[in-house]
Amino acid sequence: MDIDLPTPHAATAARQDAVLVAQSRSRDPDMAAQDLARSLLHPWLGGVLFFCSAEYDLDALGQALEQHFGGVTLCGCTTAGEITDEGYGRGGITAIGFDQRDFALDYAVIDDLDEVSLLAAQQLTDRLLDHCRQAGIAPIKDHTFALTLLDGLSASEERVLATLNAALGSIPHFGGSAGDDNRLAGTHVYGGGRFRTGAAVVVMLNTVLDFEVFTTHHLRPLDDKLVVTEADRENRRVIELNAEPAAEEYARLVGCRVEELDDETFARHPLAVRLHDHAYVRSIQRVNEDLSLSFYCAVENGIVLTAMRAAPILDDLRDALDGIVARLGPPRLVIGCDCFLRRLEIESDGESDAASALLRAYRVVGFNTYGEQCNGMHLNQTFTGVVIGQSRRSG
Repeated sequence: MDIDLPTPHAATAARQDAVLVAQSRSRDPDMAAQDLARSLLHPWLGGVLFFCSAEYDLDALGQALEQHFGGVTLCGCTTAGEITDEGYGRGGITAIGFDQRDFALDYAVIDDLDEVSLLAAQQLTDRLLDHCRQAGIAPIKDHTFALTLLDGLSASEERVLATLNAALGSIPHFGGSAGDDNRLAGTHVYGGGRFRTGAAVVVMLNTVLDFEVFTTHHLRPLDDKLVVTEADRENRRVIELNAEPAAEEYARLVGCRVEELDDETFARHPLAVRLHDHAYVRSIQRVNEDLSLSFYCAVENGIVLTAMRAAPILDDLRDALDGIVARLGPPRLVIGCDCFLRRLEIESDGESDAASALLRAYRVVGFNTYGEQCNGMHLNQTFTGVVIGQSRRSG
């Protein structure tokens, strides 16, 4: 693709008709908010989606954003790393501004992920769609997609996503679980003027522009299988694999000692559930003192986990994006939810610069996640997102 790459700055923005993209590396919350406002504010700004490091003073950052954006709709989450208009970033904030002439945007907050009913999800969806209809940008059908941002340590993603997916019907949906710079201590979503834990933000976007929601991963199945013979489903913890302590059996599979198991091992030797010729990765979060394994996705007794091997990660992403670009043309923007384990693998392989160049070339902005979401499924070790094209849809 022949795409001009943006020039790096401490706070940058690239006007792309319907969207503005900005970032700040300032660790001062007020300065960071000022940087974004300086780049994004214009008379037609209809809403801002942002992704920020969990290292900020989040209360101060929330107050500063509300102050400097003066009532503009704001939503976002904390990250395990940012994807900026320069590629991979860390320790800062990146944001997308949507022009209300091309996008109708509204969001809702789910404060208690354990109490999401189908009725509540349907009412939430109807309310967001009503806002989009009233804006009069485009018909709902074929012109609308949803984005979800969930607390990445809630262990409620599967239940919430299944319920939301039923309410969304044919509306395509993607999203990511908030991170906290790989500390696994506390993740946050932002809506209603403050950062929240144990919560989710559901964003509805209606647009005249072409778009396509997608997900991809670079992992291929091997012949090795592990059966979950004892699990704590509620806490996403596998106690036994093949009737042996889970950590010991997994270490045997990958050829190392239990004490050598770490994030890089988990990234390079993932496990997956296979359904109808599709592999759904179940990434390991940590080894526990009792030699059980905690996972980022749901696990339960009796499931068979297939060992996976990694194909070239950047080739897979490039091929996936090229396929969409062949259908939509060069992107105005790609909003990307990229698992932090993918980034860890890329950094370990010394491919960070190549990855950033690829992300820049396709105009990707987003964040590194603790899990991804696509059309009701909770995923691990994927790159999931939406490509927003240049053309305007008819209808």
